[in-house]
Parts: sequence; C-alpha cells; structure tokens
Amino acid sequence: MADYEIKKTLDYKGLACPMPIVKTSMEMPKIAVGDVVEILSTDPGSIADFPAWARTTGQAVLEVKQEPGLIRIYVKRQK
Repeated sequence: MADYEIKKTLDYKGLACPMPIVKTSMEMPKIAVGDVVEILSTDPGSIADFPAWARTTGQAVLEVKQEPGLIRIYVKRQK
C-alpha cells in the first residue's frame, strides 16, 4: 500500500495528449504544497509525458500504475 494520502483525483479519461498535462498544470496552483493528486488518464502518452512534465515543473511523480484501459499517475506538489 502507498505511503501517501490522495487529496484530489483529476479525471482526464478520454482526453488526448496534451490535454491531461495542460489540465493538470492548470489545477496544480489549487493544490497545497505537499499534497498528492491522482490523475486518471486513458492516453498512453501520459506514461512518458507526466514524468517529463514533473521534471520541468519541479513536481514529483510518486507512482504510475497501468491497468487495463486506465493509467493512474500520482503527483506530489513540490512547489
């Protein structure tokens, strides 16, 4: 079991690249520093896109889980 608590879930299923990243970027200022968000995506590009986005924005991807037809990405707001 994960050692973090999910504060908010962002449901971006059905959206194609780059929209899951764009929408997450718009939501991050609303999230408290240190909080973890769960992003739900069906876009296979999210697997590579979110870690790259996190590196450039100073956020932290804690985990990426692939399930049949669903990708769960856990991001901790760092700043």
